[in-house]
Amino acid sequence: MFRDHELIVRTDGHVRFLRLSAGVQRKAVFLAVSGASLWLIGTAGLLGWQAWTSYQNRDFAERAAAVQMAEARVAAERRSVEQIADSLDTRQDHLETLFKSHFGEQPEEDVPAEQPVASAAAVPASAIGADKVARPAVDQVSRLRESAARQEQMVASLTEAATQRTERAEAALLAFGIKPGSKIGQGGPFLPWLGRPAKVKLDPGLSRLAGVLQRMEQVEALLMAVPSSRPADGMSLTSGFGFRSDPFNGQRAMHAGLDFRGPHGSPIRAAAPGRVSFVGVKSGYGNVVEVDHGHGIQTRYAHLAGFNARVGQKVQSGESIARMGSTGRSTGTHLHFEVRVNGTAVNPRRFLEANAHVLEVKADARSRVLARVAAG
Repeated sequence: MFRDHELIVRTDGHVRFLRLSAGVQRKAVFLAVSGASLWLIGTAGLLGWQAWTSYQNRDFAERAAAVQMAEARVAAERRSVEQIADSLDTRQDHLETLFKSHFGEQPEEDVPAEQPVASAAAVPASAIGADKVARPAVDQVSRLRESAARQEQMVASLTEAATQRTERAEAALLAFGIKPGSKIGQGGPFLPWLGRPAKVKLDPGLSRLAGVLQRMEQVEALLMAVPSSRPADGMSLTSGFGFRSDPFNGQRAMHAGLDFRGPHGSPIRAAAPGRVSFVGVKSGYGNVVEVDHGHGIQTRYAHLAGFNARVGQKVQSGESIARMGSTGRSTGTHLHFEVRVNGTAVNPRRFLEANAHVLEVKADARSRVLARVAAG
């Protein structure tokens, strides 16, 4: 391809001979090819750099969009966490209020009322990567939902336990011949609870639990009012409830209570917790103490030698309120004991002769009420 050449150049009658050697030709071609190669390489490099920059910009934009979406998910999850935590906190407040009002103690904190909100949202998402932004909040939501599920299970278990306790108390009342109605008298001024805004409504589970606990407390309070404790020591029955021959004139008469004989001055005890409503003298009864046990139940203790209680005094079951005597229309030292329900005398024997199981249920209710009162 490369050979020596001689070129004849004629200019204005002058002739010149130019020699173009093969080496010069090779050098010229080499320089031309090298220049073209460098230009092609530079162009290709520039195109490659532009393509790489465009790819990087597009990837950065995609990452930025992913980060924004992740941040939006974090914000949504944070709101969800706050809502669930607020709901759990409200429910826990209601649970603690219910327990304190009905049991005099706080429930075991087996379920946390609120978990700390994930702090990952406070860190810029661009600094930790889009795939790691939402995970802490999601994990936190899962824990809160698990806590909510455990709390709902606890509410269901407490509702079932309170229902069983209420049914036991109702069965004990039926054994005494008392059938509690579906509604027991209640009332009082409206004092809104300040623990939460009034617009916050009790969720159905807690609402049902509150109703069951209220019913349990009412039924157990009625059971507590039943006069089943012995009003005197050694109780030897001398006259029963019902029609009998009057000990003074022999005529047929109604005896509204039970007569128990005993030593003069022996203590007379309250048959159930209550408030002393009368202390004094009544015609035919002599010295009398009456105790109001609530729910329309009243006990009367007559023919007493003296008093150990005053009107308005709160007394507990078994507490001494008087001394046995023979005042009024009496043939000898004894206690005349009456039980009145809504003003009507009923046979006290069904209360005093209750079986052991019924008395055990009543004692259990009494211990719970006393514990609640002691807890304030």
